[in-house]
Amino acid sequence: MAKVHFRSYIHNKMILFPQRIDKDIAEDVPVHLLNALVDNLMLDNVYKLYKPSGRNPYHPQMMVKVVLYAYMNNIYSCRRMESLLKRDVHFIYLAEYEQPDFVTINRFRNRVKKKINNIFTKVVLILAAKGLISLDVEYIDGTKIESKANKYTFVWRKTVEKNRARLQEQIRTLLLQVDDVIAQDNAAKKEGVGFTADLLSEISEELDKSLESVPEPKTKEERQAVRARKKQLKELGKKRNRLQEYDQHLEIMGGRNSYSKTDSDATFMHMKEDAVRNGQTKPGYNLQIATENQFITDFALCANRTDTLTLPSFPESFNSRYNHYAKTVVAGSGYGSEENYLFMDTHDIEAYVKYNYFHKEQRPRYTPNPFCPASLHYDKEQDFHVCPMGQHMRRIGMKRSINSNGFVTYSVRFQAERCEGCPLRGSCFKARGNRIIEVNHQLQQYKQKARELLTSKEGIRHRGQRCMEPEAVFGQTEYNKAYKRFGHFGKDKVNMDFAFFAIAFNIGKMCRKTNLRELKAPMEVLLVNFRCHIGVRIGYLKPKNKFI
Repeated sequence: MAKVHFRSYIHNKMILFPQRIDKDIAEDVPVHLLNALVDNLMLDNVYKLYKPSGRNPYHPQMMVKVVLYAYMNNIYSCRRMESLLKRDVHFIYLAEYEQPDFVTINRFRNRVKKKINNIFTKVVLILAAKGLISLDVEYIDGTKIESKANKYTFVWRKTVEKNRARLQEQIRTLLLQVDDVIAQDNAAKKEGVGFTADLLSEISEELDKSLESVPEPKTKEERQAVRARKKQLKELGKKRNRLQEYDQHLEIMGGRNSYSKTDSDATFMHMKEDAVRNGQTKPGYNLQIATENQFITDFALCANRTDTLTLPSFPESFNSRYNHYAKTVVAGSGYGSEENYLFMDTHDIEAYVKYNYFHKEQRPRYTPNPFCPASLHYDKEQDFHVCPMGQHMRRIGMKRSINSNGFVTYSVRFQAERCEGCPLRGSCFKARGNRIIEVNHQLQQYKQKARELLTSKEGIRHRGQRCMEPEAVFGQTEYNKAYKRFGHFGKDKVNMDFAFFAIAFNIGKMCRKTNLRELKAPMEVLLVNFRCHIGVRIGYLKPKNKFI
């Protein structure tokens, strides 16, 4: 019987000349593109974050590659990254056998949290130089992502204001009970005016000094009076501390209605995923993104629970990144407001932004309500509306309102002359007296312009494309990439975490949209040219930019 000969196998065999690390890595894998891309990015702003003294740190290029490749593979834990640096050939190849521990990786992420946005911008500009995006159109949408904070650490504005007002009355009552001229004067002087923690501290100090100047009590009644006064002073100190706590809550809250104690930047919102279906709010952030060809071109984390108030600042973020506004903005009905339309009209942005009743108007069987103020005929020259019965509704005044952003809107009020005995009164309105309507003519004009754009051939194309843009990105983010909850506390760290995710997402999408075998050599040439001639290639950037 012939003897079987096996290939040589010697465990722990020593090799005199080590082989290349990438020998067993295929040529058409994303790790090569990531490696070439980061090698040619200028990270001067990141290098400045390190001090020349002390132990030599790990190279920032290597750390950026490791973190980005981990995010590309749905790995967001620093402990997992540490483990893979010891056993995964792709991570070993990127790190060149370096093995930073999870604490070092986490410290690096926190170190670059203010500079990672610049790296994201550079990667998007590379996509534009490659021709994958044009940076002329923004498909905008938002979603709410839960924070790492505990869902039972809420602080509500209404509760704080209610308790604070009750505490103010208790303080005033307590000062009136104190048998002292100082307390009585302050209680009377501040009638109807709120107390502050500093004022209560001054009152307490003055009362302490006056108590020290009192001679030693001799009788039982005098000792009881001193004890009662000390008890009142102690109670005043407690109420001062409570007032200081309420003021601190309101200061942290700012213009919001709630916040979480463990993540003060998170706001309580209704999430899409409600397993119990009881409408419970959870701490989170309103994530706004702009996409083009399913690449993330911009993002922002907002405390507003509604998308309407987020749009004016979002195009400004795009302008600060790329030195120009997008020529076209496409968004859903949650963004249709007078403030948003006015902003885009001012900056010559073609707004394919739906308003609240747009979808209802596009239904085949839709018939407008003849009694709706928008359906009533308006005579612009003589400034009156005509009701369905032909009666003129004259102008009687104007209503002024301000939203959370400080934007002022004006609505004109019109009133019918005589609605008594009208046969259509029951269908028209049910209030007493003559009917009064409020009409925002500026908003009506913007809606008419938006309707014309949205129903045009180009508008129909943009509306169809929008369904495949941010919605698809959110679907991939939450389900394919398993990025459903932020893993950090604080807005700056959450922003850093999503910036890493967005960069990795764009690089992964770039790998899937191109042939990596054919792209490998041209990409290195493109990146070198990008560093020298990015302003000429894209045409929007100015030489004064510091982040290139």
